[in-house]
Amino acid sequence: MAEQQPSAPLRARTARSRAGLDHVVERHSEQFTVVGNHLAQHAELSLTAIGLATHMQSLPDGARVGIKSLAAKFPEGETRIAAALRELEAHGYLSRAKERLPSGRIVTRTTSYNKPRSARPAVAPARESEPAAPSTSTPVAPPAAVPPLPEPEKPDLERHRTAAELLAGLRALDPRLLLTERDVCRLTPAVAAWLERGMEPAAVRGALVTALPREPLRHPAGLLAHRLAALLLPPLPDTSEAPRPAPFQTCEGCDRAFRAREPGQCRDCGSPGLAAA
Repeated sequence: MAEQQPSAPLRARTARSRAGLDHVVERHSEQFTVVGNHLAQHAELSLTAIGLATHMQSLPDGARVGIKSLAAKFPEGETRIAAALRELEAHGYLSRAKERLPSGRIVTRTTSYNKPRSARPAVAPARESEPAAPSTSTPVAPPAAVPPLPEPEKPDLERHRTAAELLAGLRALDPRLLLTERDVCRLTPAVAAWLERGMEPAAVRGALVTALPREPLRHPAGLLAHRLAALLLPPLPDTSEAPRPAPFQTCEGCDRAFRAREPGQCRDCGSPGLAAA
């Protein structure tokens, strides 16, 4: 649990004197963790990341904090926990480094910081077969596969132009979807692949902007790339029918069955040589 200072009052209150949050504070003499307000009130971290950092700071050295281990303890699941770890890493509350032991085994060393180091660019975490722990060594599995952006099977200039205009216009639907020219160029082939598979532009636009998170979007291009890769529909089935064979007819000359569009004689009876005989 976190000791709140200086934002929390030091004595319990029995009744509210104003609207909004009130506190009932009791001193802890054991089993508590001091957490700075720079973390508890961080303006850029998600609540999942803040809660995860608080949990990790409360653990003893050697505790298991790999993605699978944390997902087994909490309901958020591996995807949200992995994203929260990346947030903490980017804001200096966590570091993960791969090391090679004398035995040759590659392990991950995880360190939690109660005061953040200088912010560093976020990196995608390795998917761990065994959970990693602060200042301890655990085996690491290869990184989880990330679906690549789809591409159209056939080039089409008009479809490509429609896809680029669709992406550039998303900011009119949600100001947070502000894409750079480089982002538009990177995502345009993926949108063109959706259009190639029979999706109307309005349907593609709806799939990209529906049910967006309410919090600020720090990486709108990454969110759109994920949706374009993960929500891609399969190609439409080929509905073209093979040509149907001609129906059976009865030969007027020999009563033998043969295929033809119109009644008449079979090929043998209709042969000039046979007719002359």
